[in-house]
Formats: sequence, C-alpha cells, structure tokens
Amino acid sequence: MPSTRYIGSKRRLIRWIWDHIGRLRFNSFLDAFGGTGIVGYYAKLHGKQVFYNEILKSFYQVGLAIIENESVRLIYKDVEFLLQKHEEIGYPDFIEKTFNGMYYTGEENRWLDMIATNITMLRNKYKRAIAFSALIQSCLVKRPFNLFHRADLQMRLRDVKRGFRNHHIWNKPFGQLFKRFVEEYNRLVFSNGRVNKAFNLDVFELDVKADLVYLDPPYVPREGSVIDYRLYYHFLEGLVDYERWPKRLNPKSSIKAMKLNPSPWVQRENIKNAFEMLIRKFKDAKYIVVSYRAEGVPSPREISQILKVYKCNLQVYSTNIKYVLSKKMSRELLFVAF
Repeated sequence: MPSTRYIGSKRRLIRWIWDHIGRLRFNSFLDAFGGTGIVGYYAKLHGKQVFYNEILKSFYQVGLAIIENESVRLIYKDVEFLLQKHEEIGYPDFIEKTFNGMYYTGEENRWLDMIATNITMLRNKYKRAIAFSALIQSCLVKRPFNLFHRADLQMRLRDVKRGFRNHHIWNKPFGQLFKRFVEEYNRLVFSNGRVNKAFNLDVFELDVKADLVYLDPPYVPREGSVIDYRLYYHFLEGLVDYERWPKRLNPKSSIKAMKLNPSPWVQRENIKNAFEMLIRKFKDAKYIVVSYRAEGVPSPREISQILKVYKCNLQVYSTNIKYVLSKKMSRELLFVAF
C-alpha cells in the first residue's frame, strides 16, 4: 500500500471499509475524493476498474502513478538525472527566495528548486507522477506534523527532546529520502487487467459512470475550526505546478499559500447543500458509499435522509478510531446505499 502522511487518510480503515463493500457485486469503482489513493488502490488490487478523482494536483500525482499507470517505472538513469544539476538548464531560485527560513533550510530549498525543475523535463507523465509522488513524501517526512500550515522551520532545527515519531528523519538528505520513495512507488506499479483512469477535477465537473461510487468528502466538524486541505498542503501544490507557482501565490498570506477559490467543503453553512448535490449527481450508481465522521456536519441522520431520497436500502456501519492529530476518539461511519 502507498505511504500516507495526510490528515484523514483511510490507511488504517481500509480493511474495515473493504469488509463491508468488498462483498457487494460491482465491477467499476469511482473514488470521487481520491486523496491519498489508498481506497482506489485497494480496489485496483481486488481487480476492479478504478476511476480515481482528486481536485488537489499534488494528491492526483499518486492516482496517476499507481492507479492509472500499469507498467511505467522510474529507472536508475531517470533518478540520476533528477538528482543532478545540468549545465544546460537554467535553474530558478523561486523556492529559495520565497520560502527562506519558513519550511526548509537554504540548502534544501535550492535542492527543491533543482529537482522540481528536473521533474518537469521528464516527458512521460507517469514518470513525472512517480517522481512528484516521491518528492511529496520526502517533503512531508521532513516537516513537523507533516503539514505546511505554519512557517516553523525552527521547531525542526531546535536541539530539544522530541515527541514526534518522525523527528529522526528530519535531517536525512532529501536525495536519500527521494530514492527510498521512488523505490516504494515503483514497487506499487502493476496492471490488474482493467483500464483505470485518474482525474484532476472538481467532483461536480466529473463525468464518470461506475457501479459503486465511493465518497469521502472533506470533514467539517460541528464545533471548532474547519480544516482547509489546500492551506495545509499548499507547498506541495506549488511543487507540482512549479512553473505557474509564482503567479498563484497569495500576497496576503503569511505562510505564502496560494490564492483559493471558494469551496462548499470548508463552509458549515453550505456543506449540507453540497452533500445533497453530490448524492443527486451519483444517484444512478448501483451503490453509493459515503465515509464520514459521526461528529461532522451534516449529521449522520441528515446524511441518511439524503441517501434515502435516491436509494431504497441503507446500511450504516461504525468503528472507533483516533486520528494522529486528534486528542480524542472519533467514530467513523460508512453509509452503504443501494
């Protein structure tokens, strides 16, 4: 299974999810909020035709690399090219200048400028996707909390006792980490005999028909702050869109995030309406499966009511899980409507 260091990853829940949907009769599987690729990849492992969709371009690289891709890998020559400076290439210094002292050291920022430029030189889209996926994981393991929501380089550099599990890896060279993750993603590439496809679209723009539609939208809690994944992972979005990154920066952002379009998935007042539109969009699928937390908005009762408008049968399963950055136990729900 692919590495995941993202908030809300279903890695620890995938076997529980599949216990409940794997017994259903379906051939095609749409993972409409693909995220880390865990659920879509698991469906591919089980011989389903998989359609993976993710609006974030950085996450989408994983879908391209290991779900749509069935045979292409990065070879030794590719990796050597990516890890070296080439005299004929004029390297920008955008990351070094823009993010000085924020997330990585000056030397690391120069390395990121180099490799992001080199990756854009790869002609094969699957090789680029593997390279970006490996680069993203390398960036995440060198970050406190695996996030970019604070300019907190000093937290990493400070010589104090650590409580984080990944602190021992923070000072490993980027090149060493990159090679490790390239090997991991190369091992995950395979063909399941189906034509699988990855999309980088807003879910409401997606035009795909599948027997089973799996929906894992961003979680909006009833209380407390709402997480906007675009702010937590903005640096990764810039890396995979390196050439356009300067034009996409929000000049008012203290963390140098990108300009954001409005999204109903981070607005409590609009989230229920977004759910209703989403279920209506996929009402013709044989099965609609929704992953959500019991503590969220809409409530479990409201989600059930929306699903029952379009499906005669509904089964709801639950399990308890404690997420890494959470201080309390959560109840994960799985709605299976048919």
